[in-house]
Amino acid sequence: MADLRKLPNLSALRAFEAASRTDSFSRAAEEIYVTPGAISHQIRALEQELGVQLFIRNGKRITITEQGQRFAATIRKSLNEIALAAEALKFDAKQKRLTISALPSFASRWLAPRLWKFIDLHPDTEVLLQSSSHLNDLAREPIDVGLRFGFGNYPGMVVEKLMDDFYYPVASPSYRNGNLPKSPQELEQCSLLRMDTEASWLPWFDAAKVDLVEPTGGLQIEDASMLLRSASDGLGIALTRHAIALQEIASGQLIRLFDVVARCPTSYYFACTPEAMNKPQVKAFHRWLMEEVKIFKAQSDWPGPPPLPLEDGATRPS
Repeated sequence: MADLRKLPNLSALRAFEAASRTDSFSRAAEEIYVTPGAISHQIRALEQELGVQLFIRNGKRITITEQGQRFAATIRKSLNEIALAAEALKFDAKQKRLTISALPSFASRWLAPRLWKFIDLHPDTEVLLQSSSHLNDLAREPIDVGLRFGFGNYPGMVVEKLMDDFYYPVASPSYRNGNLPKSPQELEQCSLLRMDTEASWLPWFDAAKVDLVEPTGGLQIEDASMLLRSASDGLGIALTRHAIALQEIASGQLIRLFDVVARCPTSYYFACTPEAMNKPQVKAFHRWLMEEVKIFKAQSDWPGPPPLPLEDGATRPS
């Protein structure tokens, strides 16, 4: 590495670059707000320091030498990089941007309703929330944080587990005119909604100790939010995750059935690159998110209390 203490005078380098680009001491002087005499003096001093003639002078006309052209190209590239770095710092100082990618159901039903609290705490940060069902490449895409639902094996990433989740069935209070199943075994006579990309009913059947088979035929839904909407519309009973169903349960659109839960084989994780973790806005979001998860678990009595039984044997959320 070169000894930076031996750098030529930076003002002289700037004067030389301007003169080499404009082919004029006068125009270079106008550009950097000094006199033409000052430009000429700085360049002569630079030539003496380097021991190389950078310009051929013919009265007021100047012609850059071949060595001067090569040196000017190097100086111009370096000054451009400095200018770009300075602009980036100015932009970061004015506006911090945080880009978050999450599974659509988690983004819309858990994160988005809470995100205003983070924005209130950090009004200088612009937050961009992206929802995507595919696994983003955090090392290649312009994404600061990925909130993932998986097994936590994300090589090269900073990874921290947020929380587990649990499955249980939910139904509209008006499903079958309010004649909701009184026991898990009665689900055999019900329309069971299912997702083609998510949970099988079998682990929950095992937890409930009922001998039922995986539902086939009927309505199969790709999106968790659509699944809950279909259940709210009375089209059937949905097996849903606790973290994404609480809005409908709290509003009374859906009722949690029975006191049985099945743990999801996958969990929610915070993930980002080591470089992203050094950003102040990512550190701030990570701190806020971990605290918000703690609050959520405490408020929802994680994984949630058993539902209260009704007189007719159905259940409602406590």
